[in-house]
Amino acid sequence: MVKIRLNRMGRRHQAFYRIVVVDSKEKRSGRYIQSLGYYNPLNENDMYKLDGDLALEWLMKGAQPTVTAKDILSKMGVMKKFDQVKYENKKSAGEAK
Repeated sequence: MVKIRLNRMGRRHQAFYRIVVVDSKEKRSGRYIQSLGYYNPLNENDMYKLDGDLALEWLMKGAQPTVTAKDILSKMGVMKKFDQVKYENKKSAGEAK
């Protein structure tokens, strides 16, 4: 299963995280498939950076976000777009029948 989760980087007491797409069997900071952006809890001004289109593409392919990753995706508006696209696809599939 493919997951969207956080990959810890940085030094002790100065952690920042990459938001990555990874196979669920990999280690926490192991090899990842693709990086989507970052989350830096120490920097108030530039806390999040995320490629929303790329994240939406991985969600459409079936990637499952972890709880923290889902919260970040929600704050960036990606989960709302994902729900709209799913609704439109379901609606158009129902009309085709």
